[in-house]
Amino acid sequence: MTGPLALEMQQLLIAAFAPTALDVVNDSASHSGHSGDDGSGESHFTILIESEKFAGVSRLQRQRLVNAALGDIPGNRVHAVAIKARAPGE
Repeated sequence: MTGPLALEMQQLLIAAFAPTALDVVNDSASHSGHSGDDGSGESHFTILIESEKFAGVSRLQRQRLVNAALGDIPGNRVHAVAIKARAPGE
């Protein structure tokens, strides 16, 4: 089952990037009891995203674009977000 924060992140990323591939993976269970685990079950995520909008864009800029699209979620509503962003064919 996908939680409300994961669904919100999916919707924001779809709106911003029209991805050709998107997976928002909830890694929270593997961080249970560690720093940043707020008990919500939605504290740590990995985002795997592929979009034409990343073509010719550096890895750092891709991270910044994804974080900007997620607004206040990273660092505020979610403890950690790992981002793996690529352009099609990479």
